Amino acid sequence: MAIIVNLDVMLAKRKMSSQELAEKIGITPANLSILKTNKGKAIRFSTLDAICKELDCTPGDILEYRKN
Repeated sequence: MAIIVNLDVMLAKRKMSSQELAEKIGITPANLSILKTNKGKAIRFSTLDAICKELDCTPGDILEYRKN
């Protein structure tokens, strides 16, 4: 897939665990894991908004486009 999710990078920069982020934004750790491992097929804007607010970042910090 050409869209890469760099959520693990942002979590490391903010010194936050996946579990902590999942609790703060109200999704399951399993769903957050699907996003982190690039196995998701979609992300809700409301979820992306919550992640960005909690990590104090922009969608461009989390999502990256790479040509195949």
